[in-house]
Amino acid sequence: MSIATMTSKGQFTMPKDVRDDLKLVAGSKVMFVKLPNGQYNVVRKTGDVSDLFGMLHQPGVPAMTIEEMNDAIADGAAESGMDS
Repeated sequence: MSIATMTSKGQFTMPKDVRDDLKLVAGSKVMFVKLPNGQYNVVRKTGDVSDLFGMLHQPGVPAMTIEEMNDAIADGAAESGMDS
């Protein structure tokens, strides 16, 4: 487990093993994504979309099917007047 300490200016030095795992180099950006349980994920902003996999998973809530997603999108479009 890696630990970083915040300075009085609110800055951290990312531990080397974490930088290496996230493939961070000078100038890289990271996002702090708040999860439903109040914890945060640190995600490389310039990374691949696969880095986001599983981030929105909510245990106990079944995943939507493609058909359910399409229906929800159509319903939202209808409510907003986009289907006219």
